[in-house]
Amino acid sequence: MVTYIPSKFNALTKTEDGGLVVYNSYTGAIVNFEAGEREEVMTALKRQGSTALDTEVKQALFESGFIVKDTVNEMQRADLLHQSMHRTDMLHLILMTTEQCNFRCRYCYESFAKGRMTDETKAGVKALVAERAGTLNDLHISWFGGEPLLELGIIEELSKEYMTIAADNNINYSADVVTNGYFLNRETFEKLLSWNVSQYMVTIDGVQAVHDARRHMIGGQGSFERIVDNLKTLRDVEGDFNMTIRINFDEDNLRETEHLIDFLKEHFAEDKRFGVFFRPVGRWGGPNDEEIPTCTHITANKKIWEFTETAIDKGLAMSNMVEGALNPTAAVCYAAKPNAMVIGSDGQLYKCTTVLDEEVNKVGHINADGTMDLDYDKIASWLLSGEETDTVCQSCFFRPACQGNHCPWYRVVSGERPCPSEKKNIKKVLNLVWKNSLQEV
Repeated sequence: MVTYIPSKFNALTKTEDGGLVVYNSYTGAIVNFEAGEREEVMTALKRQGSTALDTEVKQALFESGFIVKDTVNEMQRADLLHQSMHRTDMLHLILMTTEQCNFRCRYCYESFAKGRMTDETKAGVKALVAERAGTLNDLHISWFGGEPLLELGIIEELSKEYMTIAADNNINYSADVVTNGYFLNRETFEKLLSWNVSQYMVTIDGVQAVHDARRHMIGGQGSFERIVDNLKTLRDVEGDFNMTIRINFDEDNLRETEHLIDFLKEHFAEDKRFGVFFRPVGRWGGPNDEEIPTCTHITANKKIWEFTETAIDKGLAMSNMVEGALNPTAAVCYAAKPNAMVIGSDGQLYKCTTVLDEEVNKVGHINADGTMDLDYDKIASWLLSGEETDTVCQSCFFRPACQGNHCPWYRVVSGERPCPSEKKNIKKVLNLVWKNSLQEV
């Protein structure tokens, strides 16, 4: 007789109204059960399991993967999911349209030694996609820099090329951009939307005086007013997009962050396409590294979710990136994914956008004909450092989502397991996903 037992990949938490939120990292399911269903859910999730799916609640638990047949080998499922990342029908390119920037943020790690994308590199990234088109189902482009919008013409040229190739070959095409927001006026934004750029990340580090001290122009001028004015105009644009307002914090602006939350509430709480995302500043090799007053890991982990809860309680939306990271393989860094590559403006190939000057990160070069000269030994060090060799990761409830490779570089540098903050604080995160969903309703 078959018994239905709880999945190894579950996490759950109680909600303020007496219900339960249950999550499974293999299916990505997040389901809210009401207070009246709670006892039955808890019983069905006990180790001894159930012998029949004889109620609607049990059927729902089974369909979402929270309970599985006792004949299922979940470790094998996780292994197979890991292998699926080697699919060749998906391609993710992080393209640096320029490595120059109009800002000089205090904690930036980039050196700005290179300029706009060369003609040879443009030809190469076009040819690469054209050559792969016949085998692709999904193509995703991340526009990066420097400040990518300094070279809007390159984004236009390559976007139109990729959209044509995608249409001709029935490929799902999508794109995102990480920008400081200074050039993101309505006209530029509407162009980007027309080029299938639907995900945006713009950073604001505090109210005006705080932000301008941290994220200023090359000449020292402030940037806050221009960025906020731009974002305000985008509220009037119709259409589907997600604007993540990222707030980077360290000991310097920690106490000012709630003032920023109040400011953002005033302007963006009514539009759920704008979501907040809090992250600690790190030391990634910039010229001011030693002077950055970074938070301890304990403080950082605590504050990420304290700030997020405050923002939700005040009516702001949480960035879709948080819930997105709970999906299968979604918390694996792109640097650890075989089908993702960072392409510098001069054709240099990297796995990671952060440690650009590290030798192990310089994994090859793209040629004008789209062929790539690759150093597979270096690439292997990025791809094979996670769950393959870490037995703790293999037995973790979050394994399908991050696979021990949330940040392969952190593991190299520290020798420690790079567990994502979402995993470390899963009960809090699930509560916030639930709270955020109430706002959407």
